[in-house]
Amino acid sequence: MKDLQETEIERIFEAQGKNRWKIAQTTAKERIQKLKKLRAAVVKHQDEFYDAVWQDFHKPRFEAWLSEIFPAIEEIDYNIKHLKKWMRDKKASRVFFLPTSQSRLHYEPKGRVLIFAPWNYPFLLLINPVISAIAAGNVIMAKPSHKTPHVSAFLVNFFKELFAENEIALIEGDGSEIGDKLLSLPFDHVFFTGSPKVGTHIAEMAAKQHASITLELGGKSPTILLPGVNVKKYIKQIVWGKTLNGGQTCIAPDYALCPANKVQEFAEAFADEIKRRFGDTEAKRHECEDFVHTVDKRAAERHVALIRDAIAKGAEQVIGGVSDIENCYTPVTVLTNVTPDMEIMQSEIFGPILPIVAYKTLEEAIAFVQSRPKPLALYIFGTNKREINYVISNTTSGSTCVNNTIIQIENLGVPFGGVGMSGTGNYHGFYGFKTFSHERNIMQQKLFDVVTFFHPPYKRTTSNLHSRIQNFAEKALRFIKSI
Repeated sequence: MKDLQETEIERIFEAQGKNRWKIAQTTAKERIQKLKKLRAAVVKHQDEFYDAVWQDFHKPRFEAWLSEIFPAIEEIDYNIKHLKKWMRDKKASRVFFLPTSQSRLHYEPKGRVLIFAPWNYPFLLLINPVISAIAAGNVIMAKPSHKTPHVSAFLVNFFKELFAENEIALIEGDGSEIGDKLLSLPFDHVFFTGSPKVGTHIAEMAAKQHASITLELGGKSPTILLPGVNVKKYIKQIVWGKTLNGGQTCIAPDYALCPANKVQEFAEAFADEIKRRFGDTEAKRHECEDFVHTVDKRAAERHVALIRDAIAKGAEQVIGGVSDIENCYTPVTVLTNVTPDMEIMQSEIFGPILPIVAYKTLEEAIAFVQSRPKPLALYIFGTNKREINYVISNTTSGSTCVNNTIIQIENLGVPFGGVGMSGTGNYHGFYGFKTFSHERNIMQQKLFDVVTFFHPPYKRTTSNLHSRIQNFAEKALRFIKSI
């Protein structure tokens, strides 16, 4: 079975290789037609997706629409609107000493691209890079996550109806073996969304094929509450960002840095908001249909271990409950008295657990962030402009949002991506088109070639080279002003 699957992968890869130049030469009009067809299919089949994602990890219909279908349609519409402009060659400014030559920037497809999608947003995080790759004129092989088998099966059928496999093909498979097989092929670009650990392996494998890469990773994204913050004013935004998708969001607030004198107020306000949204008792929250479960038992077991370790080392649980590992349920949990030595502060939580770390001064909070790997997102809450600017200028992150969470990814006019351990490269809107394109420098010689004045043999010119260059420069300047 494994050998058969590898043979199929190689067959599809070769078929796409034969088709890549035809796809590369498609016009903006043709690519827009494909995007319109994709959009119509998303709208038509969205109910099938809602059923599939509910079966995989209890994701409510509205949240699935809000976080996956709606942004996918936004991305398609944005590409349709701007693609003609993006594809036009851009004239570059002339070089002073090459006045009779003209350069232009030409975007061409990278060719054969490979996309790895994660399980947490299994539809959006596969289709969004596919949209960009289509807009850029590539052929595509994509691997959905095996951890969401119902969505994976849906996606395979979805794309089979829309595109021939020599243009877009989805490859299903369990574990890293299929991924490594794909990575052993000479793709031109590899796009991966997932954990930093797996991202390192992807980068190493892609380097062997000299493929360019985009890594959309994660990390521990901090939420910094400024010293004078009005906790109750912003609690809804913080709770929403932490509990969206059951906390399984790469840009979710991972932990909070809170002034020591506001920790209890913040923890209690967070707990009250959880009760208001999902139920005022543990039993009601467990049965709530508006709360997304963890993706599998292994993830639920990991959450239990993190909570137990923190409590054993002195953390206090303000709200929580009993995890239901069999049904992949982790209760929303808030922990105070959290210290850096706890396991929960060592790696991305990727679940509905909020550790609160107290700080005495803002400088101490900044030093805490600076001492850790660069996060994918950073959140700041408060109104003091000087303090906000101080945090921004003394930290780095893939993106930053002030007085809200998650929404920074909604603006398609700016790039989304990580920095350092949280990622390499970016996408969304034009930046996605650019990611899947090669920026080709094309220079054309026009009129006479002034560089011939500097061709060998050099002895002929060295005696009066300086005066010749000066005279040439003056003539070149007059020529440029005249055109």
